[in-house]
Amino acid sequence: MDFIHSDKVKALQEKLAAFMEAEIYPNEARHEGEMAAGDRWQPTAVLEELKAKARLEGLWNLFLPHSPRGAGLSNLEYAPLCEIMGRSLMAPEVFNCAAPDTGNMETIELYGTEAQKAQWLEPLLEGRIRSCFAMTEPAVASSDATNIESTILRDGDHYVINGRKWWTSGAPHRHCEIIIFMGKTDPRNPDRHRQQSMILVPMRTPGVKVVRALPVFGYDDAPTGHAEVLFENVRVPVSNILLGEGRGFEIAQGRLGPGRIHHCMRAIGAAELALEKMCKRVKSRVAFGKPLAEQTVTLERIAEARILIEQARLLVLKAADMMDRAGNKAALAEIAMIKVAVPAMLTRVVDMSIQAHGAAGVSDDFGLARMAVTARALRLVDGPDEVHRNQIGRLELRKYN
Repeated sequence: MDFIHSDKVKALQEKLAAFMEAEIYPNEARHEGEMAAGDRWQPTAVLEELKAKARLEGLWNLFLPHSPRGAGLSNLEYAPLCEIMGRSLMAPEVFNCAAPDTGNMETIELYGTEAQKAQWLEPLLEGRIRSCFAMTEPAVASSDATNIESTILRDGDHYVINGRKWWTSGAPHRHCEIIIFMGKTDPRNPDRHRQQSMILVPMRTPGVKVVRALPVFGYDDAPTGHAEVLFENVRVPVSNILLGEGRGFEIAQGRLGPGRIHHCMRAIGAAELALEKMCKRVKSRVAFGKPLAEQTVTLERIAEARILIEQARLLVLKAADMMDRAGNKAALAEIAMIKVAVPAMLTRVVDMSIQAHGAAGVSDDFGLARMAVTARALRLVDGPDEVHRNQIGRLELRKYN
C-alpha cells in the first residue's frame, strides 16, 4: 500500500483545508446562532451560503468513488479529505458529503434503476434535497437485522408498507424528500437473509409520519437529526423497489461498508481537533507552579493520544485500500476492525482532552462535551461493537478450518 497521497489529493487537501479556515471555522458560531433563533430543522442561511461557495470551488460530492457523478476519488483518496471535514460538525453538509446522504447516494448509484437515479440521485447530488435511511426498529433488537418486523407487501402495481422505525437519521431535516426503507417482502422465506428488501419511499407519501425527533444525550443534531417514523399503509409503486425482492441484506452490506468507513474517517479528524485543543490548553495554563504542559502526566497523555490516532488512521487507510482493490466484501474484517477501534480511540482522546481542560471541558465552550457524545454514539451507529467483534472473531477462526 502506498502511503503517499497523489498530487491530485494533496491539492484537494490544501484547497479543502483553506476553505475550512476561511469559511467553516469562522462561521460555526453564526450557524449555531441561526439555529437557536429559528427553526432548528431548517438549514441555516449561512449553511446554504457556504454550500454555494463550496460548489463553485469544486469541493462538492467528493465521496462517490469511481463514479462520473462524483469527484472520481477512491476510498483511499477520499480518506484524508473526509478527515479534514470531521473537524467540524457543519462541514460535511457544506460539501454535500454528509451522512446519511452519502450512503444513500451510493446505494442508489449502485442498485438503482436509471429512472430512480434521475428522480432521486440527481437532486441529491445537486444538494437540492436530502434523504434518510429507515432500518432500526424500537420493538426488536435491530443489531440483528433479521429481526426487523416492518413489512413491504405487494398489492397489484404497488407495495404497501407498514412499520415503526427509529433513529432514522435525516428524517427531521426540512429538505428530506426520500427514504430508503428496509422491511420484509417475504417473511416466510426459509432463508432469513432473503426475507428483506429495500424500497424508495417519498417523504410526503400519505401514511408517513415523523413521530418525534430523538436527541442523543441531549443533543438534537439539528438540522439533520434522528427521528422515530411511523409507516401506516404507505403505498408506493412497484418500480420503487431497489434491485429486487429479497435483496435487502445484499444492499445493506454494500451501503454500510462505505458508511462505516466515512464515520471513522471523520472521527480521525475529530480526534486530531481534540488533541489540538488539549495541547493549546495545557500550554496556556499553570498549576502548582509550572505549566500543565510540563507535567509528566500531561506529556504521557499527549503521547498516548498521538499514538492512538496514528494507529487508527493506518487501520482506516488499510481498510479503504482493501475496499478499492478487492471490494467491500473482501474488506469485511478491516471495516469491522475500524468500526470498533476508531470510536474507542476517539472516546479516549476526547476524554483526555476534557481532563486537561478541567471543568471547562464539560461545558459547551470548547465543544468537547459534544465530541464525547459523538464518540460514544459511534459505538452503536451502523451496528454495535459486539456485532463487529463477533464478525472479526468468526473471520479469524475461518483461517484455521
